[in-house]
Amino acid sequence: MKTPIHIAVTGAAGQISYSLLFRLAAGDLLGSDQPVVLRLLEITPALPALEGVVMELKDCASPLLQRIEITDDPRVAFRNVDYAFLIGARPRTAGMERKDLLEVNAEIFSVQGKALNEVASRDVKVLVTGNPANTNALIALKNAPDLNPANFSSMTRLDHNRALSQLAEKCGVLVTDIKNMTIWGNHSGSQYPDLHHTKVRGQDALSLV
Repeated sequence: MKTPIHIAVTGAAGQISYSLLFRLAAGDLLGSDQPVVLRLLEITPALPALEGVVMELKDCASPLLQRIEITDDPRVAFRNVDYAFLIGARPRTAGMERKDLLEVNAEIFSVQGKALNEVASRDVKVLVTGNPANTNALIALKNAPDLNPANFSSMTRLDHNRALSQLAEKCGVLVTDIKNMTIWGNHSGSQYPDLHHTKVRGQDALSLV
């Protein structure tokens, strides 16, 4: 049997993580012959809810899931991990200014970046989805100077999908006919869909809109 791959997931009791964890345990990320160990990180008040998620994972009896560990300490969650999904982030609530949201999340991702730098595998791959994803990824990266910056990514898939869908509708094509769509910026009104390298059935997108 292969050596288990260690995967950390933050915000592990949340809805996005809930849709991810079972797929990780089933081998959808690394293949049907790769055992995994899941390290699940949550804030202290959410640990009881996370224990419920763990019970459901155990009920699946996945042959690839060797072990599940839960913690509220980033240094425990990230120790020697090969992959880290930074999903947990503070959402914007009523009355909260954007700068307040940035400050709160800057603290969260600074701590997590430092923990990754101290204890994670030197080849760890980090994916940030917690909004504002691009900014949070940059903050984590800057706090992990000993790790390869090329191993940090952020994913704003919803915005990318919306850009694809709107361009496809405008051009009267399928989304599968579109290549090289790029979006710049966080999930906000200043986000910029960039068509300069986008192709629609091989044609320059800018010539079609």
